[in-house]
Amino acid sequence: MLEINGLEAGYDGLVALTDVSLTVGGGEIVALVGANGAGKSTLLRCISGLHRPRAGAIRWRGDDLLTLPAHAVVERGVAQVPEGRHLFPEMSVEENLELGAYRPRARAALRERLAGVHDLFPRLAERRRQRAGSLSGGEQQMLAIGRALMSEPALLMLDEPSLGLAPRVIDSILEALAALHRSGLALLLVEQNVQAALALAGRGYVLERGRVVREGAGAALLGDPEIRRAYLGPLA
Repeated sequence: MLEINGLEAGYDGLVALTDVSLTVGGGEIVALVGANGAGKSTLLRCISGLHRPRAGAIRWRGDDLLTLPAHAVVERGVAQVPEGRHLFPEMSVEENLELGAYRPRARAALRERLAGVHDLFPRLAERRRQRAGSLSGGEQQMLAIGRALMSEPALLMLDEPSLGLAPRVIDSILEALAALHRSGLALLLVEQNVQAALALAGRGYVLERGRVVREGAGAALLGDPEIRRAYLGPLA
């Protein structure tokens, strides 16, 4: 579904990504892990059409994404949940969700899309008339994911969905992602929580200083002694 080849990107003369290549297949969970500043968010921004790379190729279902504006990327079935959520705090939960359904096909099935999000996150149904800015951090993350799902994506990209959340809430978010995977949705998961990300993902890539330095099955990467030392602390 998603193919990235030889991607190069940067900001104001600084290099953020160098010769990055990766793939995400249909219905697959792929984790992209690495330290702060490794280039993970830049990669998602390039896929979403929010940042133009200097070189390389990004293809989605065989189509070139590099020439498309961000809204056209969403219309083709690629949605991103950004780091920091970027909700509209003065609008209600339901209004934020409805904004995600601007694709004509999603708008035509608005009630069904809302029902699906409420099934996944029942708390959002309970809070539907509440201002988004008054929600807890975990509820806001649920809302950000729900808003992206309203566009009826085939690929959902998530940028640090566990950031700043309590362990119990993180578990709830990960359970929801696993349920989305079971439904057939493909996920590209950017996470500093390497343990959780690689345990959930079928495959993973490790990004360091803008380069892919490891790739393989999630379980294999999780058991790699070098990765464990670098990202999970001393080996037991």
